[in-house]
Amino acid sequence: MTKAQRLALVRALWKTTTFELRAGGVYLLERHQQELRGRDMPLLEQLLRASRTWAYVDWLCAKVVAPLVEREPGLTRVLQRWARDPDFWIRRSALLSLLPAMRRGEGDFPLFDRLAVPMLGETEFFIRKAIGWILRDVSKRRPGLIVAFVRRHATQMSGVTWREASKYIPPADRAFVEALRKKAVKASKA
Repeated sequence: MTKAQRLALVRALWKTTTFELRAGGVYLLERHQQELRGRDMPLLEQLLRASRTWAYVDWLCAKVVAPLVEREPGLTRVLQRWARDPDFWIRRSALLSLLPAMRRGEGDFPLFDRLAVPMLGETEFFIRKAIGWILRDVSKRRPGLIVAFVRRHATQMSGVTWREASKYIPPADRAFVEALRKKAVKASKA
């Protein structure tokens, strides 16, 4: 199969509403992700918009979009646009497309910071969880980054973001930030 044939098949599979057929399309993209280029991002965005579930979004981000963005760093401008999108699944995609590199102890943490901080006030669970998930995974290899992030934004973080982010930070830092959070909560109730 050529790339064009494969992408046509993916589009056809995504015209259905059958989970397994759509999953087959994601698998084809994952299996051949190395042939994707920046000009394929509109298709990937279209699939993400049609996903409407973490089961596709997370898979597409981690296994298809992230490797493409790592190969073509100029595509981070797409992630910056996605981070401001009205669709929370697209905002989640902007964040999770950074996760694989972050998980390896690499990746552009300042970019994550720029994308995530404006989303800290989100009420959408899937956004709060994504931010916390990335913070948790980064803390395993680069805890200093997370300690600094959490100290700056502890009072803005939702409970789920905080629980994920604080799982692996050193106990003394965790205690300090917990005290900040408690103080902020107390002040907001006064």
